[in-house]
Amino acid sequence: MKTNHYKTLFFVTEDWFVCSHWLPLIGGAKDVGMDVVVVTRTNKHAEKILGLGVKLIPFQISRRGFNLFREFSTILHLAKIYRAERPDIVHHVAMKPMLYGSLAARLIGIPHQVNWVAGMGWLFVSANNGAKILQAVVRNALGILLRGTSVIVENKDDQAIISNLGISTQHIHLVRGAGVDTSLYAPSIEPESIPLVVLPARMLWDKGVGEFVSAAKQLRQHGVNARFVLVGEPDEENPASVPVEQLMAWKEEGVVEWWGRHEDMPQVYAQSHIVCLPSYREGLPKSLLEAASCARPIVTTNVPGCREIVRDGDNGFLVEARDATALAEALAKLLADSALRVKMGQRGRELVLKEFSQEKIVAQVIEIYREVLS
Repeated sequence: MKTNHYKTLFFVTEDWFVCSHWLPLIGGAKDVGMDVVVVTRTNKHAEKILGLGVKLIPFQISRRGFNLFREFSTILHLAKIYRAERPDIVHHVAMKPMLYGSLAARLIGIPHQVNWVAGMGWLFVSANNGAKILQAVVRNALGILLRGTSVIVENKDDQAIISNLGISTQHIHLVRGAGVDTSLYAPSIEPESIPLVVLPARMLWDKGVGEFVSAAKQLRQHGVNARFVLVGEPDEENPASVPVEQLMAWKEEGVVEWWGRHEDMPQVYAQSHIVCLPSYREGLPKSLLEAASCARPIVTTNVPGCREIVRDGDNGFLVEARDATALAEALAKLLADSALRVKMGQRGRELVLKEFSQEKIVAQVIEIYREVLS
């Protein structure tokens, strides 16, 4: 089916998330003749989104906390936008957009929905009793709201969760993340310098930031000569955000460096020798796809999402989540063996080219749109 003259509306919480993950897909929808509307909270990246020739609608939504009146008002505001735009497809990305967007789409009668499960988020990894209660509520709501929609998941674990909610198997699509630009994230020769271990992520406790710092301390205590760098900024909208004060304290202690957010990540990877993400749970982390595309070996955790990218002992090492000692041991193996780092980096690059290139992912999602519209 041709996609000309159809309108797709993307609802994503933050403009930085649109730019970090979804611009290629938005561009792909434009390339096949779709009109595209992006609804997101705008901060610093509006011009970049508008540069694709799409309509941008600024939208205020909080990812943190729950105020019944505010949330109800948010849903009504979203429904008003849907009524005005009348898209053929609404594409919701991540938890709140899926919940609120699906409800708004039902209220207005939007014919086709695509809901992208970009990981299960803080709510599904938190041990907090309140979070566990809310998790049960969210599961029930998802089971109702996602029924009859097309659901995209990034890993087989999330595929099983969505299936167990009662969503028909024929409506669940496995798409291996947002893809990576393999020409931009290109291999480079390992620098001849003190080994640099990079953790590229938002500064959240459930990204394993604490375990990374603990592992760095252990390695330094054993006389390992390496630099350990946190690249990313806190996310105050996320309950798991690491306070700036804590990041500064670690930096002043001299155990790790904190570089903050970097726009030029290919250059960061080019400086690195190892990329590390000791996350508790992911959808499919784009930072690890980028690292593998740059031919860098990876140390990550044996959890949903992360194990989709790393084949243990082949292009990196998998360790158990929340285990700083196991993390330190895996990093030590790579820090001591430059030939192993190069070999694993090359294997990671081959894996990305085969399974995770941006072109493959965009084509797969456009085909899902065609199926939805048929």
